[in-house]
Amino acid sequence: MKSSHTAAGLRSAFFVLLFALSNALQATDTPQAKYPNYPSETPAKFVPATDSHDYVSRDVMIPMRDGVKLHTIILIPNGASHAGILLTRTPYDAKALTTHTMSGHLGPMLQGYDNATDVIVEDGYIRVVQDVRGKYGSEGDYVMNRPVHGPLNPTPVDDATDTYDTIDWLVKNIPESNGKVGTLGISYDGFEPLMALINPHPALKVSVPMNPMVDGWMGDDWFHNGAFRQQNLSYVYEQTASRDNSIKWWTNYHDEYDLFMHYGSAGALAHAYGMEQLGFWNKMLAHPAYDSFWSDQAVDKLLAAQPLKVPVMLVHSLWDQEDSYGALAVYRAIEPKDTSGSMVRLVMGPWHHGQEIDEGSSLGAIRFGSDTAQYFREHILRPYLAQYLKDGAPKADIAAVTAYQTGSNQWQRLGRWPLACATGCPTKSRALYLEAGNKLGFTAPAAGADYDEYVSDPAHPVPYRARPIQPMGYDVGQTWSQWLVDDQREASGRTDVLSYVSDVLTTPLTISGAPQVNLVASTSGSDSDWVVKLIDVYPDQVAEQPEMGGYQLAVAMDIFRGRYREGFTEGKPIAANQPLPYRFALPSANHVFLPGHRIMVQVQSSWFPLYDRNPQTFVPNIMLAKPADYVKATQRMYHAPAQASFIALPVVGG
Repeated sequence: MKSSHTAAGLRSAFFVLLFALSNALQATDTPQAKYPNYPSETPAKFVPATDSHDYVSRDVMIPMRDGVKLHTIILIPNGASHAGILLTRTPYDAKALTTHTMSGHLGPMLQGYDNATDVIVEDGYIRVVQDVRGKYGSEGDYVMNRPVHGPLNPTPVDDATDTYDTIDWLVKNIPESNGKVGTLGISYDGFEPLMALINPHPALKVSVPMNPMVDGWMGDDWFHNGAFRQQNLSYVYEQTASRDNSIKWWTNYHDEYDLFMHYGSAGALAHAYGMEQLGFWNKMLAHPAYDSFWSDQAVDKLLAAQPLKVPVMLVHSLWDQEDSYGALAVYRAIEPKDTSGSMVRLVMGPWHHGQEIDEGSSLGAIRFGSDTAQYFREHILRPYLAQYLKDGAPKADIAAVTAYQTGSNQWQRLGRWPLACATGCPTKSRALYLEAGNKLGFTAPAAGADYDEYVSDPAHPVPYRARPIQPMGYDVGQTWSQWLVDDQREASGRTDVLSYVSDVLTTPLTISGAPQVNLVASTSGSDSDWVVKLIDVYPDQVAEQPEMGGYQLAVAMDIFRGRYREGFTEGKPIAANQPLPYRFALPSANHVFLPGHRIMVQVQSSWFPLYDRNPQTFVPNIMLAKPADYVKATQRMYHAPAQASFIALPVVGG
């Protein structure tokens, strides 16, 4: 038996041990400075002094119905009360889009993509920008243009539900607001306002999709009429390889033409870059034709099946180098639902992709004589948003269609679009025929040579613009946004491009609609691409702008992959050396060919490296074509009396 002294000693030792353990735990819970006599000069939490700022910034995580939280920046003008909310959802970093220039003033903070800054600031809106799920500060998984819940998306959430949940949170947690929300954005950010129209939140009062991504196969970012836009590989790579786009595309070439020629097919290049790790690339590779993967997520088709509950203003750029299809496809889908004539508005401006929020007095070498983008923001966007978001604002006097007419350089108020087409329009299109002797005319061919021909060689594809060709992008010094207005003389001098030219016009010729290509053509291969360009040829000398002398301005141009001549859902070989019809639409134009100008149509079989080369041998998937598949082909363009090739021009006014 131990003595009492021994027991007391043990108890004392036990308490000493407990005390030591307690101190150790406290030390773990509250780390001490390693050098207490030389403290850090960085505080544990710095609180910026923002009393002089003209706005309040709130950085929040908004919970969605599945528990995922989305990173959201809220900028509230000082003194705001009963203010409308303008929401943009983006995969491009909400923080960056709201801090273009660090400033105590809201204007410099917002000036840049994707903000109509003058309207936002001057009209006192609460600006909200949110990272879509899976990107930058938001939780969750990223899926490119996440399809709505259904066969392509087994989860209960999509961009429509995320927008609904976001709006619901905003109107309940921003006391400075009047409970009215508008959504707007450009490109991918323009896809988001369209998704908001699917089962919309009651507080969503207006939607302004600008240059939206709508159908990536038919004519927006990924394909055009089946031809793969391979220069977008760098976008897919950076957008999907990491949450914050920190993994960057790289190249060993100054000229993109050389880069894509080096690897041959799009698939070979993607493999060299390790892109089989990227889910969206694998989906594109698995779906080269217009199957249900593409058609089931086409936003125009989705909205055609939805009731029209929210006023929409679709904004389209006449020279949109990225999404020339989407806005007008949605307009065609939803305008018939507007039985009151008050729910759908269309604006068409003379801009590149997204130029409506930038400076708009020119595009490349083309001058308009006024800032067309500022006109849009001041006279169309501002009163339109105010009508739905500002308490007591008057009804905006906005035409059903506001269209800029290029050539004459003037805005028009129209009751509908298009004004001319094959059927169902006030005016029927007129056939502009390809004729013998490289002529164009409105009289069907009656005599002369039956066809013209050229040799298309995949080893020497036609560049889509002058080399060296820059990557896609908007960095300083890049001219990607201007390529649709490049001088087409670069192509017209080649022997593998056919050029047909009209006589000099003595009176104006106006088109308002989508020119329709009707080719009768043959190829010695078993597959072929057809690129068709409608061009305004300037007089040989232009006194007021000498550099425009003889300029060949593309008014509308696009590509068609021949394997889809019988239908887009399945590619089929082309019968060699047989004249066959090829029909497809060019992008819409609202243009006047002025007296002294001429009309030109160019036809070629490659548009490289923007689009992948057609090997001209039928293979199941062109993106996986092998070097031996690429062969020369003799291409013939027919203009015989019974085999006439023509462009159906949407001519109006004579």
